[in-house]
Amino acid sequence: MERGAGLTIDQALQGALKRDRMIVLAALAAVMLLSWAYILAGAGMGMSALEMTRMSGAPGEAAAGGSGAASMGMGMMTPASWGFAYAALMFFMWWIMMIAMMLPSATPMILLFATVNRKQRDRGNAYVSTGIFASAYLLAWAGFSLVAVALQWGFERLAWLSPMMVSTSAVLGAFLLLAAGLYQLTPVKQACLRHCRSPLHFISSRWRTGRGGALIMGLEHGAFCVGCCWFLMGLLFFGGVMNLYWIAGLALFVLLEKTIPAGHWLGYATGLALMAWGGVVLVRAF
Repeated sequence: MERGAGLTIDQALQGALKRDRMIVLAALAAVMLLSWAYILAGAGMGMSALEMTRMSGAPGEAAAGGSGAASMGMGMMTPASWGFAYAALMFFMWWIMMIAMMLPSATPMILLFATVNRKQRDRGNAYVSTGIFASAYLLAWAGFSLVAVALQWGFERLAWLSPMMVSTSAVLGAFLLLAAGLYQLTPVKQACLRHCRSPLHFISSRWRTGRGGALIMGLEHGAFCVGCCWFLMGLLFFGGVMNLYWIAGLALFVLLEKTIPAGHWLGYATGLALMAWGGVVLVRAF
């Protein structure tokens, strides 16, 4: 009887863990779908992302003077008038874009936090909502988004970005490619990537109790994630901030780099490829 009761309790616990995981997974899926819907709708820019993608043209085309529909589209757009409202619009564009792009690769960590957190509650320890951890993770990307908006403002002031938010400077484009490629090979990048690729190691080495602990853990994991990917996200200035091909491509690359067994080798290979591409762009600029 005791053995049977023990199995029943164990099965009940496993069932509760599965339900918790499904609830968390459903919430994450809803946030991701809403984020992608906002981006596809144009993020408040007055036209859909598909239209902006068609008008932005190929990477580097604006720097070369553009051609065809892309050139006409950029000519029809007028430079933005920066004020608080527009800066806020750009911030939410960047932040929601980062949520759409980065949340898929952060899902394993968030699910693991929810599982460990549930087990802590079953042992009589304090329970903390998984939403605190996930929200803190997204706050780290909010910080990145503030920096991105400041850079966008500066690049537009210098006429290095077109009204379609694509680089108009071959030198800037080359620098972005070279910097992103070089950063892929640095020890800092690899250290951040190891934390992102090893959720269990992060949880076991950095677990903190209470709401404050969950907040700090989320910020820490978010900081590692930003440190891993911030130069890659900077490539949006080269390919087009609202270019769906670049948004989806970078999101897929980040997901693969963090989850597949050979992800670190993929990162090295991509770094070398980006540096080679940047070198070609720089040579052509002169």
